[in-house]
Amino acid sequence: MSGGRAAPGASSAAVPSVAAGPSAAAPPPAGPECAELGPGSWALTLAPRLAQFAAVARHEHVTRAAHELGMPQPTLSRALVRLEDDLGVALFARHGRTLSLTPAGRAFRTAAERALADLERATDAVRADADPAAGKVAFGFLHTLGPETVPGLLRTFRADHPGVRFQLVQNYGEAMIERLRAGDLDLCLTSPVPDYPDLVARRLDEQKLRLVVPDDHRLAGRKRIRLAEAAGELFVTLEPGYGLRRITDALCAEAGFTPRVAFEGEEAETLRGLVAAGLGVALLPPPIFPRPGVTELTVTAPRAVREIGVAWLGGRVDTPPVAAFKKFLLSRRGELLS
Repeated sequence: MSGGRAAPGASSAAVPSVAAGPSAAAPPPAGPECAELGPGSWALTLAPRLAQFAAVARHEHVTRAAHELGMPQPTLSRALVRLEDDLGVALFARHGRTLSLTPAGRAFRTAAERALADLERATDAVRADADPAAGKVAFGFLHTLGPETVPGLLRTFRADHPGVRFQLVQNYGEAMIERLRAGDLDLCLTSPVPDYPDLVARRLDEQKLRLVVPDDHRLAGRKRIRLAEAAGELFVTLEPGYGLRRITDALCAEAGFTPRVAFEGEEAETLRGLVAAGLGVALLPPPIFPRPGVTELTVTAPRAVREIGVAWLGGRVDTPPVAAFKKFLLSRRGELLS
């Protein structure tokens, strides 16, 4: 999967034929709009004929080229004539049964062979990505799932699918949703579980959030706390757009206050370090390893959890490796974080 948004579907309108002769030939489109093929496009007009032209140019003999292509020699001869008529340019000089390229034909051969080679490489690439045993999965996940959860998932999956390749993207939730829509990702693990009409999402697990305070904080001697008791504290949080930030804001609102934000960051463990430095408190998932300088309190009210789910773009047909990995993820319901 790629960088920009998915291209619109191909038009079903028939491509009109181009009249013979240079004066009737419409000029090919120029500039960025060449990427969008429509009626009158030279690409649609010429694409089926490039292999035929290239074979004749290579052999300089219609009969031998027709044999290579597996088509009747008269059909190939007529195709060449139509190609020259449509272009309004003589590509070959005829010498009885043999042909030779004109200067225009040599220039066109270079472009045709380059286009055919690009098409062959693209075909090989997309077929390789869809291979059940050795295809590719473009998979996105949250930063907080990177240290342990995702490596464990990949290790388990690859035990049964050792040849499958992964293109991994680590980012915050909204950025991954946009990359799903753009076609850059096949699947992503995110939180909260998205609810958009163009996406399909399934809840896989939930993770308790704790109120993290400095070791010398007035609340550090507690084991449990109601979040409302932290209403007067400064908070360090993730930036707006991160799922954990939305959850933090929602939990604080449910507890009856709006958090006063001292710092907005991009990574949970950085926030934990800033809590240890005394910059504020934070609502965070459990650390992979204990962090010195902080105390982590269980929040008794409201229920402080974040749901983690897998999402994909609705209506997309999965390749075999993507389908296999999706099935594997869905089988991990309730066990994703274990």
